[in-house]
Amino acid sequence: MENIYDDLKWRGLIKDTSNEDNLRELLKTPQTIYVGFDPSASSLHLGNYLMISLLMRFQRAGHRVIAVVGGATGMIGDPSGKSSERNLLDKEALDKNVANIKKQLERFIDLSDPKKGILLNNYDWLSKISTLDLLRDYGKYFSVNYLLAKDVIANRLESGISFTEFSYNILQAIDFLYLFDNYDCHIQCGGSDQWGNLTSGLELIRKTRGVESVAEVLTTPLITRNDGTKFGKSEQGALFLDSALTSPYKLYQFLINCADDEVINYLKVFTFLSREEIEEIEKEHNANLGARIGQKKLARELVSIIHGVDKAEEAVRMSEVLFSGDIKKLSEDELIDVFSDFLIDINESMKLEDLLVAIGAASSKREAREFISNGSIALNGEKIGQSDFLINKDSALFNKFSLVKRGKKNYYLVRHSY
Repeated sequence: MENIYDDLKWRGLIKDTSNEDNLRELLKTPQTIYVGFDPSASSLHLGNYLMISLLMRFQRAGHRVIAVVGGATGMIGDPSGKSSERNLLDKEALDKNVANIKKQLERFIDLSDPKKGILLNNYDWLSKISTLDLLRDYGKYFSVNYLLAKDVIANRLESGISFTEFSYNILQAIDFLYLFDNYDCHIQCGGSDQWGNLTSGLELIRKTRGVESVAEVLTTPLITRNDGTKFGKSEQGALFLDSALTSPYKLYQFLINCADDEVINYLKVFTFLSREEIEEIEKEHNANLGARIGQKKLARELVSIIHGVDKAEEAVRMSEVLFSGDIKKLSEDELIDVFSDFLIDINESMKLEDLLVAIGAASSKREAREFISNGSIALNGEKIGQSDFLINKDSALFNKFSLVKRGKKNYYLVRHSY
């Protein structure tokens, strides 16, 4: 079978390893590999997709993969990357999140055969451990000094960390031990912010099953935007895998607008294009920077993987309509999707010059008249040169919306709510 390790390294998908030589050797033969997913939100996001795609790569290379949804650890809260305590979800909300995330994972991982892929919930085994068992059978293997040295905990000591979140590290270690014992799982993967949790799993396996136990971990780098922020569910403008939270069009637009110095890296880590294909795209992209060849390929590929080819083609069409200005080709739902960030409710008919001031497209009537007279204003895709042109539902798209465009890039979607 193909040894996937070198491909992962070329793609920049490996940051830290417990032992690179051992991992490379293990991956020469079929292995069982697991990744955990936190159900603290109702949907996974693009940062989680990186880990999903890692499981997909392993599965395609002939390994068995396990996706573990943290129905139990989600009740505790992972302190990784947090400066303060999480607000704990109640059981009902958490169960709903777990169900949603399971459905999302099922879209990407082949679960048709347990020899290929398995989806588990750690509540099924962690909930059966009593407090006394936790302390006697597991807690005794972790010194307080060992845990305090973990970055994930050390970074929280100044602001404070509860015993609840302090214990998260041990619970995740138990997950690895459970999968090692019951599913012959020898490799755990996670984001680089999970390094402390992953290595605790190794610690527990080696202390309870022997120092010669075959178990290794690897982390992927945290993929960030150009401004350095990560693709997290709590970050501003998070990109969710749920199309109701982040539409295929919005994801497409984010990707088509990524920076030139990001796009090749994104193609490597997010898509399944081969090394040869990506290197060819890179040559064409660098030779024609203004054409955004890399971005177009990235956006189409990733939206197709996450939402399907049809949704990707729809996003391409919507993007082309926006570029051409022929917005009357958009359906009502597409119009809202494209311009939802610019939606403004107006509850009366108005002259165009008054509307421009009301929606913030002009600072005064004088400025509004200047914009109108010099041809800077378009309504529903058509130039309007009359300051007293009446804007109301009668001339609106779908008898509800008026799209005002000022200049080349300033849009205002007026919803007539009267």
